[in-house]
Amino acid sequence: MPATLPYSGLTSDQVSASRSQHGDNVLTPAKREPWWKLYLEKFNDPVIRILIIAAVIAITAGIYHGDYIEGVGILLAIVLSTFLAFWNEFRASKEFDLLNRLDDDVPVQVIRDFEVARIPKRDVVVRDILLVEIGEEVPADGNLLETVNLQIDESRLTGESVPVTKSANPAPATQEREEAAYARNRLLRGTFVADGRGILEVTAVGDHTDIGKTARAASEEVKEVTPLNKQLARLSKLIGVLGMCFAIITFFGLLLQAWLSRRIILSDEQWVFTWLTISSVFLAMIRVWLPMVYDGLEMLRIKVSKPDWLESESIMNWIGALLAGGLLFVIGVFLLASLGWITYQPSTWLTGNVGEMLLRYFMVSVTIIVVAVPEGLAMSVTLALAYSMRRMAASNNLVRRMHACETIGAATVICTDKTGTLTMNQMRVHAVHVPVLWGQEPGPKGTDKADWLQHQTAGLLIEGLCVNSTAHLSEQAGQTNPVGNPTEAATLLWLHDQAIDYRTWRLRFRVVRQWTFSTERKCMGTFGKAPKMDSGILHLKGAPEIVLEKCQFVLQDGAKQPLQPHDKLAIDKQLKEYQLRGMRTLGIAYHDAVTTTINDDTRLEDITRDMVWLGFFAIHDPIRPEVPQAMLDCQQAGVKVKMVTGDNPATAREIARQIGLWNDQDDKVKGRIITGPEFAALSDQQALEEVDLLKVMARARPMDKLRLVKLLKQKGEVVAVTGDGTNDAPAMNYADVGLAMGKTGTAVAKEASDIILLDDSFKSIVNAICWGRSLYQNIQRFLLFQLTINLSALTLALLAAFVTGGSTPLTVMQLLWVNLIMDTFAALALASEPPDPTVMQKPPRHPDDFIITPAMTRRILAMGAFFVVLLTGLLFWFQSQGSFDYEAAQHILRDVHSSEIEKEAAHATQQRLSIFFTFYVMLQFWNLFNARRFGQSRSVFDHPFENGYFWGIALAILIGQFIITQFGGAVFSTYPLTATQWLWIIVISSGVLIIGEANRWYKRTYLEK
Repeated sequence: MPATLPYSGLTSDQVSASRSQHGDNVLTPAKREPWWKLYLEKFNDPVIRILIIAAVIAITAGIYHGDYIEGVGILLAIVLSTFLAFWNEFRASKEFDLLNRLDDDVPVQVIRDFEVARIPKRDVVVRDILLVEIGEEVPADGNLLETVNLQIDESRLTGESVPVTKSANPAPATQEREEAAYARNRLLRGTFVADGRGILEVTAVGDHTDIGKTARAASEEVKEVTPLNKQLARLSKLIGVLGMCFAIITFFGLLLQAWLSRRIILSDEQWVFTWLTISSVFLAMIRVWLPMVYDGLEMLRIKVSKPDWLESESIMNWIGALLAGGLLFVIGVFLLASLGWITYQPSTWLTGNVGEMLLRYFMVSVTIIVVAVPEGLAMSVTLALAYSMRRMAASNNLVRRMHACETIGAATVICTDKTGTLTMNQMRVHAVHVPVLWGQEPGPKGTDKADWLQHQTAGLLIEGLCVNSTAHLSEQAGQTNPVGNPTEAATLLWLHDQAIDYRTWRLRFRVVRQWTFSTERKCMGTFGKAPKMDSGILHLKGAPEIVLEKCQFVLQDGAKQPLQPHDKLAIDKQLKEYQLRGMRTLGIAYHDAVTTTINDDTRLEDITRDMVWLGFFAIHDPIRPEVPQAMLDCQQAGVKVKMVTGDNPATAREIARQIGLWNDQDDKVKGRIITGPEFAALSDQQALEEVDLLKVMARARPMDKLRLVKLLKQKGEVVAVTGDGTNDAPAMNYADVGLAMGKTGTAVAKEASDIILLDDSFKSIVNAICWGRSLYQNIQRFLLFQLTINLSALTLALLAAFVTGGSTPLTVMQLLWVNLIMDTFAALALASEPPDPTVMQKPPRHPDDFIITPAMTRRILAMGAFFVVLLTGLLFWFQSQGSFDYEAAQHILRDVHSSEIEKEAAHATQQRLSIFFTFYVMLQFWNLFNARRFGQSRSVFDHPFENGYFWGIALAILIGQFIITQFGGAVFSTYPLTATQWLWIIVISSGVLIIGEANRWYKRTYLEK
């Protein structure tokens, strides 16, 4: 651009005034939540909430019992789980910020104070005069003042891969509506100059630009509950209801048993006081049990609305419930005393031993509630998600939001754009038609390549492509990238593939005059002289119908032959075939007998007569090589794909056909393809009926795509949206999962996404789905393992309470090891299972399907019942051998006056409890291997070391149990076992694995044949 221009530009004072009025040219980044808010959000998890309730109950009971270990253990589980979830998302956010750092310091050319200056993009203001050239990004919205062969790539806004010709003169209104999404004389921030240059006056900067407005729509917070959270919420309700029912049954069952066995003998006054106390405690805990009552009614499909105060999470409701319970107790005491049902003397209300027994029954009930709650579940889900985040990043999926790891596996529909996602967003030669020498596909026909290069036709064709062009190729980091008009660059890339260096041909050709492409003449020409040529030669290329009209000859076998009418008809037929398939065509011709004197005033139209036709090129934006197979994988996995693009219907249909999305039957089905305006004209009801049939939406605008996503979600679909452009961002933000392209994606698209595809590959989406489904399967495996433990422990605690009169064979610390520490290890072991390719051969699960499948329920009940039968039998046998009271045994051993017989009996009691505890843990240990193979018929020993983490963790659990049993002593209430006892425990408990292996062998041998 020349430094002297007929534009003065803004002065320094005008720049300051404009900046004050309209702001900086910076897109306001999406609002980031402070780290403490991000952490607190993790407490919204339904499993975490039920753990908090369990911790409060355990700590409250511990105040009276003097043992806070259980409550502290649950709090530890809560803190670890929430912190892990927070930390992984926080790290992903930091990685995203590094990936998506806005390039606001890129220099741009601007005219100020009558001079051309270079300033950072962020300093551009409204009314600035900008100069844009080929290869540059337009830094702000503006109206064109001047253009020279200006073509703009608007694919980031429209999805249309073909550059749009721009002019300072606006097109007529009717033509504008038909030809382009944006006005011909307007440039928008984020678009690229594909060819030529221009001068524009800035009309909007920063958030006020078109891309800025779209960014705001893309950053609107859409509060959606993920499919996994819905399932965990249902599970937590089920666990809460069952745990509460078991606890109440246990408490009143023990109370009834004690009364019938005469262990509790109460007067009428004491019974009245006891029921008053129980009623007061129930009222104080109404915020705990009443929601579970409503949850139970909901499970029974009884529709009852919760009162508003119960729906509220206000702390005042909890305080109010506690005060109500206390007030009932106080008023009840005075009322009952005034009626003479009890005395005013507290000493007569309840005896010390009865009060201690009631408190013990209450503690047993609390223990049952705590046992029912799978403390390791939250940790399992967090570990599984965190592990998947790390592994998915290694496979080119940067997960920004942790929940997206699993949600992508639940996807039932993928709405994908075309340009840059399914195609390479780079124009390439698809076919070449040169008479005699060339066939329909690129490559020599019927002749050796070396011989072909020496042929006159080849020389003329190569020379024309090289010199009659304004495009270039750039070599960077071992890659060849096109620069300039994409259509012209496609022919240079084709030459590059033929090992022809266009620069060499250009250097030896002396250009006399070049006429660049214009929309009016739809062609360009170059006149000059090649080596060893006395006369000049004119090379012409452009729209084939225009070039062909100027030709009278065709070059065949090195000789000019008249171009007959039937030849033109044949060529025209070939051209239309490619054009109907959405391809661009480029005609090539030459004239080596130009007699007119060429100067600056010579018009190309005046010298393009009697041209010689060389042939034409069919050029398209090729699909990515991996897309057809990825599309087939999606179809086999039952995931529907809908292509949404700004391209015309013909191009969109052809691309859909090439990737395997469209078949011949689709041509006969109405509604398979629709344009954005047609879709917008449908009523919501009509559109809702059409979205299932729809496969391709052409000429789509951002709001059309957003509406499609909303309608699909309204129909119950789990929707993933892929894209790289700003036009994709609103739909990506509203979708269940948004996937942005890491290389070519705009900042706005990445900001709206949940997952960033670092390699821009559609195949990575399929990998992400496989990871998501495998992750869900791993969580199910852990639930199978965990709930089998919980069911057996819950039933055992209930039965043991009656068998032993209120004692439990497992202490609080032992349950902590089983329910938290061992299960946390198991969570990590099962979460680290590699993705299972077979999950892609099954349809996606229904979003409303419960996470606990019927097959899982049968396995949990069967295995849990098997454990309970074994352990209850052991419990009865040990009960017949002597006491189960570990504390009494410890007291005897500490008492110096105890006899040797008493000490021997105490050691036997400790040993029995250690055997029971170790046998229980070993049953769960072997069941861990069965859980790993749930849903498969593979043996545990088939490729056993494909997951080294699993074996390492299994070994750690085994060693941990050995250390606890042999050296845990008073802390874990254990007693060292002999080698023989260990051997018997391992052999008998391994029957769990043997049964599992036999079942899997039967499936492989008989059911899968």
